[in-house]
Amino acid sequence: MEKKAKIIATLGPAIYSETKLKQIVNLGVDVFRINFSHNTKSINKIVSRIRKIEKNTNKKISLIADLQGVKLRVGKIKNENLKIKYNQKYIFDNKSELGNKNRITFAYPKILQKLKKGNKILVDDGKFMFVVTKRIGNSVTTICKSQNCYIKSNKSVHIQNIDLAFNKLTSKDKKDIKTANKLGCNWIALSYIQNEKIIYEARKLIKKDVGIISKIENKHALKNIIKIIKATDSIMIARGDLAIDVGHSEVPKIQLSLIKKCSQFSKSVIVATQMLESMIENNTATRAEINDIATAIFQGADAVMLSAEAAIGKFPSQAVSTMAKTIISTEKYKKEHIEDFKNSIISNKDPVKSILLSVKDIAYNSDVKAIIVFSNSGKSSKLVSAMRPAAKILTISPNINVSRQVSLLWGVQSINSHDANGWKDMMSISKELIKKLKFIKKNDFVVITAGLPFGKAGMTNMIRLYKVGT
Repeated sequence: MEKKAKIIATLGPAIYSETKLKQIVNLGVDVFRINFSHNTKSINKIVSRIRKIEKNTNKKISLIADLQGVKLRVGKIKNENLKIKYNQKYIFDNKSELGNKNRITFAYPKILQKLKKGNKILVDDGKFMFVVTKRIGNSVTTICKSQNCYIKSNKSVHIQNIDLAFNKLTSKDKKDIKTANKLGCNWIALSYIQNEKIIYEARKLIKKDVGIISKIENKHALKNIIKIIKATDSIMIARGDLAIDVGHSEVPKIQLSLIKKCSQFSKSVIVATQMLESMIENNTATRAEINDIATAIFQGADAVMLSAEAAIGKFPSQAVSTMAKTIISTEKYKKEHIEDFKNSIISNKDPVKSILLSVKDIAYNSDVKAIIVFSNSGKSSKLVSAMRPAAKILTISPNINVSRQVSLLWGVQSINSHDANGWKDMMSISKELIKKLKFIKKNDFVVITAGLPFGKAGMTNMIRLYKVGT
């Protein structure tokens, strides 16, 4: 049984070799994520290796450029891994000197000036907490409220209960978008967005065949979630920063709510952060981690993501294999109980969407073995994928970038081929494809969707139910 949910692996030293990249693709990786928060100097060589593997395996592989966004960080410290004692006074200021046992640079004067007594400063992805006791100018005195607190250079900072407006792409993000375009990335992931404004700004800087993933990481984004979902192409539930902002116990219900909302609007959704965190150091996962992956699949996620587990972990292949096995096991149960997992999709009086949604009931019929989607833009593929049909989804696009982009979507097998130039050509392409698919037998049914006239994006208006061998 092939898995339908997709696996995203974050690129890093642990999987840079061609051998390792090929191994994890064969084990189930469909998408690679480039983290632009880190050094990407030699990433073009890694991308070339991925494209070589793509050609040799005949499997379309998607690339995500994950932009850094506005991430607050402390400055550099003189002695790395400096221990700060519990209840010790510690200063955050705007000075340019190296940090020490008494103070550290926080080069955001406007934010420093907003801080008040009682504000909490969380450092290193929320591991360590400092509570503000007083502020004088651009210098804030705090009390360390964490045991075993170790400060390191350039670690992330999160400040609770303070309103900080970030509505524009940073200069680094704009530069990284140019790099992503040159690399041929198929998705741009926007970090720390608060509303839809940055999505519209980013859209102007990318090609039409590149999708946008909006990372949900804060309360502001949750408040504006419907506008964000409508403006974006995909959502990533970035549970690490989200948990810091809203509280860890709130994340499970938010995850379920976001997956349901994305389903209603036919937008793909990725669940990310610490899915197999223990496998950074260990070659087996915990039961809780397996359950976490299964929960995301049961809820309807298009993709699940490996971060440090793949990038710097000791056992990246085992992590991918564990994730793939868990997905397959969970999807087997879902297939056997498919009536319990049908998606509810809003058409919003969109005629093209309504036409494709009419496929839904047919697609759950066990005699229908595949849905062949001719798609120039990828829009039809996204809608069919959102239905979560039992039948296999085969997307045919003349645009290689669209073929790669839609390989992120649940259940989609992407094929890059010339566009049909008429009805007869469409049936000819479909029949040739069906011959190659061993699971389709004579008298089985295949649904074929396309747009007339051919070659025009966003015009899906034709559905044919084809009985194989007739």
